Amino acid sequence: MAQKMLGFVETDQRFPEKRPSAVRARDFEEIYTKFSTEAAQVQSARCSQCGIPFCQVHCPVHNNIPDWLKLVAEGRLEEAFDVSSATNNFPEICGRICPQDRLCEGNCVIEQSGHGTVTIGSVEKYITDTAFERGWVKPAAPRRERDQSVGIIGGGPAGMAAAEQLRRKGYRVTLYDRHDRIGGLMIYGIPNFKLEKQVVQRRVALLRDAGVQLRPNFEVGRDASLADLRGRHDAVLIATGTYKARELSAPGSGLDGIVPALAFLVASNRSGLGDRVPEIETGWLSAKDKHVVVIGGGDTAMDCVRTSVRQGAKSVRCLYRRNRANMPGSQREVASAEEEGVEFVWQAAPEAFLGDGVVRQVRAVRMHLGIADITGRQTPRPIEGSSFTLECDLAIKALGFDPEDLPGLFGEPALKVSRWGTVTVNHRTMMSNLDGVFAAGDIMRGASLVVWAIRDGRDAAENIHTFLQNALAERGDSRLKEAAD
Repeated sequence: MAQKMLGFVETDQRFPEKRPSAVRARDFEEIYTKFSTEAAQVQSARCSQCGIPFCQVHCPVHNNIPDWLKLVAEGRLEEAFDVSSATNNFPEICGRICPQDRLCEGNCVIEQSGHGTVTIGSVEKYITDTAFERGWVKPAAPRRERDQSVGIIGGGPAGMAAAEQLRRKGYRVTLYDRHDRIGGLMIYGIPNFKLEKQVVQRRVALLRDAGVQLRPNFEVGRDASLADLRGRHDAVLIATGTYKARELSAPGSGLDGIVPALAFLVASNRSGLGDRVPEIETGWLSAKDKHVVVIGGGDTAMDCVRTSVRQGAKSVRCLYRRNRANMPGSQREVASAEEEGVEFVWQAAPEAFLGDGVVRQVRAVRMHLGIADITGRQTPRPIEGSSFTLECDLAIKALGFDPEDLPGLFGEPALKVSRWGTVTVNHRTMMSNLDGVFAAGDIMRGASLVVWAIRDGRDAAENIHTFLQNALAERGDSRLKEAAD
C-alpha cells in the first residue's frame, strides 16, 4: 500500500534485521537481512522531501534520493529502479558498502533534527536487488555501434562503470585486468559479510552480455605496454586502483607473522571463492587460533578484524592512534565489530614488534591528541613512559594504500605522475599528459571510496566520448579540406 511522505513524525527509524552477532561471527554471509516490501515503503515514507536535499548533495554520484524514496513509498518500484540506476551503475553495491553514516544518511535533514535518518542505503539495496529478482536489470544496449574503441586498464568499480557507460554509447570496449576475475577490490578486498561476490559477478556478467570484451589475467607491462594499448585503441583509461601497502617502520617489522592487510583479505576472499590458497592452508595468512592485532582505523582495518573473528581467532584487537571520534572508518562498522567481540585499543600506536623470528608481542605506546592539523583532525603525540605490550601471533598492517610505479610498470616513462604517484590529469577532461590516455578512480585521486570510483568512471566515460567525437570531427574537417584542395 502506498504511503504518505513525512512519516518521520510518527514512524521510527528502522534498519533491516541484523543477524545475531554470535551467529554471524561464525560465517561470511551478509549481516543484514533484506527489507520486506512493506518495511521499505514505510521507511521511504519517512523522507521529509526537503527543499534542499542534503542527502543528494553529499552523495558523490548525486543520486536523486528523495525522488526514488517517494516512488518506493508509493509502490512504484520499477520507476524507483530507473531513477536510482540513472545516476549510479551499481546502486545495490553502494547500498551495501557505502559509509552512509558519513555521506547521505549522515546529512539527512531529519537526522540533523534528531528524528533519525531515513535508512537510505538499505532502501537503495532493496530497490536493485528486487529489480534483479524481477528481471528489470538489462545489459547496456547502444542505439548505434561506433567504430572507435576504448581500452580500460583495471576491472574495479571505476573501470567497470566507465565500461558500461561507454558501451551504452556504442563504443567497442575492452576491459583489461591483471587478476583472474573482474571486479578489483570488490571481489578480492571486501569480505563477503559486507558484499557477497555473486552481487559483483552478476554485474560482470551484464558487461559481458553488453558486448564488453573482458581480458582477465592481462598485465600491462607484461602482456603489452601502454604504448601497445594506445596503438590498439582510440583512447585508453587507466583505472588500476592503488594496491601498494603503506609500510610501518618499527623495530621488529621484519618478523614472520606481520602481514599487509590486502594480502590477508585477498587470501580470505580467494578461499571463499573456492580457490586453493596455500598461505591459508599453512596458516601464514590465517587468523585461526591466533591472537591478532590489526593496526589502523579505516574500513580496511575493520574488514581485517571482522574477518579474523570469522576465521576463529583467539582474540582480536584493533590498535588505533586516535580516538573513536577521529576514526576514518564507518562508525557502524566499528559497532558491528564490537558486537562480534573485537577489542579496540584507542589512542595507541605500535613502538616495536617482539619475538624470536616470529612475532609474539606488540609493544605499543599511548598517544595524546594535540591541536588539529590542516585537515581538522587532532595530531597524535606519544606519551612518554606509557608503553605496554599486547600478545600477538598475527599482526596485520592496515595503514592505507599508495599507487604503484605506473610509468615503470607500464613501460611508459613519459606518463606524468604526482609526487604521491597518482596519475596527473587535467581535471576538466581527466586526460593525462599523454594524448588520449585518461585516468579515473583511486589512481587519479588517491585511495578513496567505491562510490567515488564509480563517479570518476562515469565522468571519465563522458570525457572520453567528447574526446573521440572531437577527433572524428577533426578528421572530417581534414578530409573536407583535402577534397577542396
